[in-house]
Amino acid sequence: MAKLKFGKWLGGGLGWALGGPLGGVLGFALGSAFDAASITVQKDGRATYSSAGQSPQVGDFAASLLVLSAAVMKSDGKTLKSELDYVKNFLAHQFGEEHAQQQILMLKEILKQEIPLHQVCIQIKQYMPHSERLQIIHYLFGISKADGYVHELELQTIHTIANYLGISAADFNSLKAMYFRDTNSDYKILEIETNCSDDEVKKAYRKMAVKFHPDKVASLGDEVQKAAKEKFQKVQQAYENIKKQRGFS
Repeated sequence: MAKLKFGKWLGGGLGWALGGPLGGVLGFALGSAFDAASITVQKDGRATYSSAGQSPQVGDFAASLLVLSAAVMKSDGKTLKSELDYVKNFLAHQFGEEHAQQQILMLKEILKQEIPLHQVCIQIKQYMPHSERLQIIHYLFGISKADGYVHELELQTIHTIANYLGISAADFNSLKAMYFRDTNSDYKILEIETNCSDDEVKKAYRKMAVKFHPDKVASLGDEVQKAAKEKFQKVQQAYENIKKQRGFS
């Protein structure tokens, strides 16, 4: 493996050649924002991103979040302070204040670019496990609600990203229901119909508890695992709500 530190134009060129579309977007942003980060070229030719004190695997996850966050934030043609604050608070909570400051600088540079969304998502899907892709979609829904108003174009972009990342319609609707409540949200979260039997409810809960368990993202470190617990708790709450409504234990 080799580590590369670079400026804007060199970084962009190396990113496209060695890190694919995601590396290309990051390369220009890295050179514009700061030079304290690096791209590590793996033996298979894939490039991984990391900033000081951050492992490449966690760095790849954070980099994917930044690029897809920018795509959602750009959807309605304006970038709001509430959205930037949401991303900054999330990053600070997950990766620490120092990393968050660096990553917000990078995000602002990414927002200036045209993002090849389809190609970026194909690359992410190729290297990122399904459980981590679910975590990204959950996070993107959070951005869309950061200002208290959800623009339809943002939801369309998240839906497009989910399709490109290989997220099923059932999983997408489950994640959406965690943020957008209606009378059937608990059932949507568990990916079942309202007329299903009590046994089917229990079976669905066990399935979803496995799918969204925080241990699925344990390899990304304690910080990201803590964020995954939010999803897991919403699955548990949906199950408890249905049990209470139906009166079974």
